[in-house]
Amino acid sequence: MTMKAFGFLSFGHYALPGQKGPDARAVLRQALELAKFADQLGVNGAYFRVHHFAAQGAAPMPLLGAIAGSTEHIEVGTGVIDMRYENPLQLAEEAAALDLLSGGRLALGVSRGSPEPAAQGWKAFGYWSEAANGADMARSKFERLLAAVEGQGMATAASLDEQYPRIYQPGTLLPVFPHSPELRKRIWWGAGSRKTAEQAARDGVNLMSSTLVTEADGRSLAELQADQIARYRAAWKQAGHDWTPRVSVSRSIFPLVTARDRQLFGLQATSSDEVGYLDDGDATFGRSYAAEPDLLIEQLKADPAIQAADTLMLTVPNTLGVEANLAILRNFADYVAPALGWIPATSGPVKGYPIKDG
Repeated sequence: MTMKAFGFLSFGHYALPGQKGPDARAVLRQALELAKFADQLGVNGAYFRVHHFAAQGAAPMPLLGAIAGSTEHIEVGTGVIDMRYENPLQLAEEAAALDLLSGGRLALGVSRGSPEPAAQGWKAFGYWSEAANGADMARSKFERLLAAVEGQGMATAASLDEQYPRIYQPGTLLPVFPHSPELRKRIWWGAGSRKTAEQAARDGVNLMSSTLVTEADGRSLAELQADQIARYRAAWKQAGHDWTPRVSVSRSIFPLVTARDRQLFGLQATSSDEVGYLDDGDATFGRSYAAEPDLLIEQLKADPAIQAADTLMLTVPNTLGVEANLAILRNFADYVAPALGWIPATSGPVKGYPIKDG
């Protein structure tokens, strides 16, 4: 297998008053402009991280809507929304509306969420959890999101005396609206481990794997992710789902083509992954790639997770502005992606690899 598609993943960092760099307004507008240029290049996706109580992307739906309304082919998505901070029914309504408006170009990435600056910040949003890290609440909200997206009843119709307008028989189960029939197949789980990847398969959602995994056993990130993907696909087959899922991985990749590229990104390359401590456990953080296209192609072809996934997300240094980030995407599209099996977005929606027997 080879990579079919690539997109960019932005953290949406911005400067607060008194700091140097673009402010929140500038970063949002730059994200829109970058996505429009990327759409013209045939880049397959524009994806955005979601964090709270930090100077970076937090409320993705307005931005995704603006991008979807200004482009023709590019997929718009999140990587990922922290379910601990969400009302699942409101998210289901917003996602369905965006999916319908975009013509099915939404990739709704969600997860339990990563560590945040605030101590149990979801409480400030009005949510409570028995678990210190909110994992139990995130799980229950995720299950309710899936049910809502599927069109299951979420409330019951009031008595005729209480209804306005009177459109339902009392006691009728009511779904949330609008409903996008295919949205259920466009939900992704951001899995940080092999265990959560297998659970995503059982849940019947697509798999997103980031630039780190919350595991460390001496293997590289690429090897851990390749194992994660293999386990996911095996669990998917065992679950017996009747459709083909997609799998994405994220990497920091900088093709060095011009003198300007070398000046900006020549020192970004790291020779190996790093092991650190995150969320009460060891984690493996992926290396960064920065090289001439020929060497870069060789390195990425040797990455088993990139080869196993259908979609590659390039993390971009968004604070450098549109021009620098567009150069990364253009260089990758012109000099690297074709050798990896890239199919531009103009050829149609990305499809996952069929789950094989054996």
